[in-house]
This record gives sequence, C-alpha cells and structure tokens, in this order.
Amino acid sequence: MDRSKVFVIDDDRTMRESLSHLLERAGFEVTAFFRGADVVPALAERRPDIVLTDMKMPGLSGMDLLDHITSEHPDLPVVLISAHADVPLAVEAMGRGAYNFLEKPFDPARLITVLRHAAENHRLTRANRHLRARLSDLSGLDRVLMGATDVMVALREEILELAGAQMPILLMGETGTGKEVVAKALHDLGTRSGACFVAVNCAALPSADFARAMFGEENGREAGYFTRADGGTLFLDEFDDLPADQQSALLRVLETGEFVPTGTTEPRRVDVRVISASNNNLDDAVGEGRLRADLLYRLNTITLALPPLTKRKDDIPLLFSHFLQLYARTYEVLPPDLSSEDLAALLSHGWPGNVRELRHVAERRVLAARRGLGSVAEAIAPAGESDDVPDTLREAVAAFERRMIGKALIAHEGRMDAVAEALGIGRRTLNEKMVKLNLDRTDFVE
Repeated sequence: MDRSKVFVIDDDRTMRESLSHLLERAGFEVTAFFRGADVVPALAERRPDIVLTDMKMPGLSGMDLLDHITSEHPDLPVVLISAHADVPLAVEAMGRGAYNFLEKPFDPARLITVLRHAAENHRLTRANRHLRARLSDLSGLDRVLMGATDVMVALREEILELAGAQMPILLMGETGTGKEVVAKALHDLGTRSGACFVAVNCAALPSADFARAMFGEENGREAGYFTRADGGTLFLDEFDDLPADQQSALLRVLETGEFVPTGTTEPRRVDVRVISASNNNLDDAVGEGRLRADLLYRLNTITLALPPLTKRKDDIPLLFSHFLQLYARTYEVLPPDLSSEDLAALLSHGWPGNVRELRHVAERRVLAARRGLGSVAEAIAPAGESDDVPDTLREAVAAFERRMIGKALIAHEGRMDAVAEALGIGRRTLNEKMVKLNLDRTDFVE
C-alpha cells in the first residue's frame, strides 16, 4: 500500500525533526516546513494526505493555514498542535474545520493513531468522489440530465446518493421536467438494475381495469405491473389521480408486499422498490380528500424536487443547442445557427412544458431549417398558435382547442386515452378534432 503523505509544519527545529523521525518510523512519507507560507504553493503540487501544523508560527499561523486549506482544499484533513492550548481555542479550531487538535506534550502513539485515521478518511473521501464521477460517466447522468446550474448539479448528486437506497422516493416537478428520466436513472444506478424498470401512468389506468393491470390474473395468464417489476423498480406516475378505492388497494400492497391476482384468493408476494411522481400540490390533495394521507406518507419517505426551466434559465441555450445537434443528425442536416433574436426568444418564453417542450421546439426548428426557413420564435409558436386574436369566433374556438389539445398531448406524452380523459371528451371526438385542426400527435411527443 502507498505510504500516506503528511506535511509537518513547525518553526521549532527540534520539534520538527522529532516529528519527522517519529512519523517516518511509523510508515508515513514526511515533508517538513519551517513556515506556514511555504506550505501554500506545495499543497497543489505534492497533494498530501494530512497536514500536521503547529499553532503559533511567524508569519502565517496554524489557524491561518487551516483557513486557507478549508477554503481551497476542503477535503484535506488538518491536525493542529499547540503548547498553549485551552478549551476555547480547541473548540474554535474544530469549528473552523480542523480534523483534530492536540496539546503539547502529546502521546506519540495517540498522534500516530489520529494521523492514520485522518489519512484513511481522506483516502475514502477521494475514492468516493472518484466513484461518483465514474458512476455519473457510466450512467450518462450528466448527458441525460444536462445542465450546469447549481440546482442541476445538486440534483445529480442527490440521484447518485439515493440510487442504492431501497426506500420509496417521491419525485415532484412540473410537466416535462424529466420525472421518468430521473426514476430510470435511480433504477439503473441502483442494486436492482438487473431487474425490470416498469413505468405506470396511473392517470391513464381505466378504473374498471385497475386490478387486472396492477395485479394480473390467476395462473399467470397476464402479468400485472407488480409482477413484472418483481425484484426491480415500479414507477407510479401521477399516482394521486387514482380513485380512493384504488389508492386503498395500492396502499395494501405497499404495506404488506402482497397482492391477490384477479380470479384467485391466493396472495402473491413481491419485492419491489417504488418510485412515485406528481406535479400537483399533494398537501392540498390530502386536505381536499382526493389523496389518502397514509398513502402519501408511505411514498414520500424521500422527496426529490425537479426544477422547472424557469428556475434554470442559464441551462436553456445549452439544452437547446444539444437538441438541435441531436435532431440535425437524425434528419441529416446541418444544425441551424442561433441568432441573438433566437436566444432572446428562448429566454423570454415561459416553457410550460419544460424540457419536453424545449425538445419539441428544437425538432420543429430543425425541420424548418431543412427547407431553409424558420426561427426559434416561429418554432415556439407554430402556425395557427400565435397570440394574435383571430378575426372570427370560429377561428378563436379552433385556436383555443388547438392549444388545449397540444398541452394535453405534451402533459400525457401522447397517450390518447389519457388526453381524452383529461380534456373530458371521448377518444373518437379527440381523433376527429385533431384531424379537423390538422394536429399531428408526433409533433408533441418524442
């Protein structure tokens, strides 16, 4: 094993040489310094595992050196030693980030133990950081959840932290913020990645078909979602849209790990990690009686909030350029350049559909560029969807219906039954209106 590198700083030559000799005999690789100021440029070059420094020195004191290290090298452990120690001084040092504080004369065996523990802590911290970077690279998390804003960096960190956990996770975020993408990332990075990831849009489940869809039928004639997700992850999107009786049935499975398939009385046990998602205010839903409080408490052990595009505007040009490149390769054209007017249109738009809407706008922009036409503003508000008031009532109604259907298609990812239900019309009526309004489902879904 590589020897741990320790920097020793003490202006007393006898003490400095004594410490160096002691630590080298204990197996450390020692570099000794007379002044704290000499340590600062050497930290980045030699990258020690521990810094052992006297408190009182000419020029840069041990406390000053501690402040520099905690600011510039926050993972590097610093052990302070002093012949004039007292409790308030030790408390202050620990509060400012010292790993430990020892008073002279100190027990050599205790000093060696403290430094070994500090070196091991530093090694584990570095290994953990490397592992996180490796996991992120392997999963493509920084490409799936792109963005350099603080909220996105923090979200990716949380996903890596929680991927190996087994408790339920609730994802909260507006339509199009990537809740299913995050759920899939949590599955892929966790210990259940070898089993199935099963996504269920609870809002699209017909009430009469709920039990068969979720729990399957006897003798395995048709496997339900829980059976398919056994050993893996079940993602329940829009779970709060389930009727009360279905919420009760779902809660029983989550509490017991057992369910009874349709057509039998024999219970079946499953091992499923549940990740749920919603874009609604769940406290209001509980208060209004639309959502069972005990179901919410079962699912929200950990809650992750996914930021809307309006909270990460600095990421919008990066994301849009990425999608332009993606669709330019798909349609075998050169990606269109972004003008200052294009950037202004991107940053001034409200993005109610968030990243999903941004992606569709990028595709429309590339399709227009194939014909040598278009701008970002026109891609955001396609023909027939401008904010101008139509001249006639008929045109106004058509424009309104076009907007409503388009938003529902985005919100429900093109699932026609769910779109019809959300709009309060029949599936046939929806099809007829889309034909009449010249709406193509593929313009609103991936």
